[in-house]
Formats: sequence, structure tokens, C-alpha cells
Amino acid sequence: MSFMKESRNKLRLKRKRRVRAKIFGTAKKPRLAVFRSLEKTYAQVIDDEKGITLATIETKKVSAKSKKSKVEAAREAGKLIAEKCAEIKISQAVFDRGGYKYQGRVKALAEGAREGGLRI
Repeated sequence: MSFMKESRNKLRLKRKRRVRAKIFGTAKKPRLAVFRSLEKTYAQVIDDEKGITLATIETKKVSAKSKKSKVEAAREAGKLIAEKCAEIKISQAVFDRGGYKYQGRVKALAEGAREGGLRI
């Protein structure tokens, strides 16, 4: 009898469902969702009441300008998403880490958004 180990992504998706059960974005306080691939980090500001994405950013747009590490690019992306939120008059958001640990690129993106003026 062999036991198959669950893949890391399946475990992450379980954590994501558990986190999302508690987090909900509204028009005044939307959800800042993070997705992390091997190369890029994506962030979206989502209004869950209407089911629409208000703003989006990816690190490809940031790191294409200069050669930065993934963590530095994620911090810059956080600042840019905060600027986009300021343009559409959003000052605070709920942070959705997407089942990832709050470290590395995910943490850098959140701190960058805070530095940009977004209250998380």
C-alpha cells in the first residue's frame, strides 16, 4: 500500500480556500489578491460584491525596465498597485495572500503597497 504525497500546489489551494472563507472585498475596502508564479508576481484589487477587478499589476512591467531581483520587483509592483488604487480613490484594502506564506515576494508586495499609501 503506497501513500501518495499531495502536491505543494494542492496544499496551497487548500490553504487558499481556507483563507478566502474569511476574506471578502467590498467597494470601499477591496481585496488585494496575490498570485506568485515561478517568474512573476501578480496582484489584483478585486471588488467581490460586484465580482470585478478594479486594478491589476504584474512584476514583468516593473522588472522589464531594470534588472531587479524578484523580491525588489514585487516591492515596486506593490507601490504601483497602491498608486493605481489612489487614482480610483481606494485608500484601504484587505490583503489576500492566496495560500502562500507571508514571506519573500508576497511580503515585499504588501510592504510596497503600504509604502505607496495603501492601508492593509
